[in-house]
Order: sequence, then C-alpha cells, then structure tokens
Amino acid sequence: MKIMHSAVAGIAAATVFGLAASATAGGHKMDLKSLYRGKTVTILVGYGAGGTYGQTSQLLSAHIGKAIPGKPNVVVQYMPGAGGIKAANYAANVMPGNGLNLFMPPEMTLVTEALRPKKVKFKTTDFSWLGRVFGGNQVMAARRDSGILNVDDAKKKSIQVASTGQGSPTFLVPAMMNGLLGTKFKIVKGYKGSANTTLSVEQGETMGMSNSWVSWQKNRGSWLKGGDKSFLVLLAQIGFTKEKDLPNLPLLTELASSKTDKAAAALLSTASIIGRGLALPPSANKGLIKPLRGAFWKAVSSDAFKADTKKRNLVYDPIKGEDIQAILVKTRNDLSAEVKAKAVKSVFGK
Repeated sequence: MKIMHSAVAGIAAATVFGLAASATAGGHKMDLKSLYRGKTVTILVGYGAGGTYGQTSQLLSAHIGKAIPGKPNVVVQYMPGAGGIKAANYAANVMPGNGLNLFMPPEMTLVTEALRPKKVKFKTTDFSWLGRVFGGNQVMAARRDSGILNVDDAKKKSIQVASTGQGSPTFLVPAMMNGLLGTKFKIVKGYKGSANTTLSVEQGETMGMSNSWVSWQKNRGSWLKGGDKSFLVLLAQIGFTKEKDLPNLPLLTELASSKTDKAAAALLSTASIIGRGLALPPSANKGLIKPLRGAFWKAVSSDAFKADTKKRNLVYDPIKGEDIQAILVKTRNDLSAEVKAKAVKSVFGK
C-alpha cells in the first residue's frame, strides 16, 4: 500500500519530456511520422458513449493525435458488454498491435482478472499502460426513500441495485459489500452503460448503485444537494484514500474487519489508480510504448487539454503510464491466494 501511495505522490514532481519522432524496436528505428501520417487511430472503449468513459475517450480523441508524430486522425469505437470484459478480451487477443489501436481499460481490470480468471482472456500487466486522465473512488449510494441511510440499514433491509454486468464496479462493489459486511443488496444486472443504470435509479426500477464519485458529481450532482432531504444517500467509498469532498464517508477497507477482509476490499481500490486512460494491447510493438507514453503525457499536459477538461466538467488528475504499470505489477505480484479466495467467496459466494 505504501508503494502505491509513493508512486502516485511522485507523479506531480515528474518532468514532462518531449516526444521523439522515432522509436527503437528490435534494434531497428521506427519512423513514427511515416507510420501515423494520414492514418486513423481507434480508441476502443468497453462502455457506451454516455458515461465518463465515453466522455473521456472523446476528450482524448480530440487531443492525443496532435501529440503523435504524423498527427493521425483519432476516433472512438464503443464495445459495451460484461462490464468492460468483452472489450478487454478483444483488446488482449484480437486487437492489432500496429499502434493504430488503443484501448481504454475498465477500471476494474485487475479486480476482474483476480476474481474471474475463467471469464477473462487477458493478464492485466500484459497491457502497456500509457497513462490516465483521472481516477476516483467508487461510491455506493441509495435513494433516500429506500429507507437505507447507512451501511447498518443495508444489513437489515434488502434493496435492488443496478448493474451493467459482473465485470463492472456496479456489480463488484455491492457484491463485495454483501460478502464482507453482510449487506443485503440484490443486484440487477444487464443495464447498458452508466446512463441507463442511473436512469433506473431515477425511475425507481432500482433503489441504488455504485458509481465513481466523479460520475455522481458530474452527471447526478443535483441528487447530492439538499442535506438531509437529498435524493441520494452515500453509504461507503472504495479507494486507497478518501475523496477530499467525502472526509466522513467510510472506506470499505475501514468497514471490513479482519486483515484478509481488508486486503480483499483493497483489491477493489486499484480501480482508483486505473481510472480513465489508455493502454496498448499486449501484441503492440514494444518500440511504440515509450513514444506513445510521451505523446499521452504531452497531450494531457497541454493548456488546450486542461481547458477542454474544464469545459467538459471532467476531473483532471493524470498519472503517467509507467507509474500505473509499476503499481499494477506490484499489486498483482503481492496478491495472495488467501486474499483472492476471500474476495471470490465474498463476491460470488463460493
């Protein structure tokens, strides 16, 4: 855990380097200008266009092409399904590694690999992480009129909560809370994207859900207003540290009791590190990693990008790809069989 915090803390002090116009692969120079000039780069997203994945991918598509030698056109392709697993499996096994295809990984990528090894067809650390625009804690919430005002209430009364699928935090967060804390969330799966899950809560089809704090603020900020008359009640947050806006909302790691339970809860927190960013597929030419990491950082560090982020009301909290890679490798290597077993049992009951 300390390594994760120190890795993130060191990012702010890192120097932004310019992007070289060529890269070395297998001892040979790659002419990136020739590779990208007149070409189209596709960003694959495992969710729909309406949520923060769609919004951030569109933001990146408007800027990253300008930072890549040859200045390619950049477009976004959506492939929703199974909480992002469908797109992750595709990216790991089918996506061409020629540098013309980038992937926006689901924030629960490492969690899904650890908990559902038979469903995934990828190893998280085989992706080459280019960087992220922002991350944030997941926040479990319920409608006030559900009668659930805190975690203790959720242990006594069952309510339906919305989910896109088993690979999504909309499933994993309430399921983990059920397993570790004894809450009684009944998870309704199959909604297409965060816009539809939140709509189900608004219409009363379901009475709560987990969502990133960024998404709650950006897309349903009005639900948080009104004090003790607010539409939404926040129950718990999932991350390594508390959101600055939520100093009194407990972390799942605080609510969990045993050391193993806390470690299982902490596994979910890797989502806050991955956040919304880009990666190259495992098949990508290794000579592309360094220059595309440089292009990503150059793009997100530009004044134009920062202004566009503010205009779109998106959070700006970037992390470099090499820092994300190091955190995920360390976390994956340190994940014990005992913790994985506990997490699987908590989520799936077996």
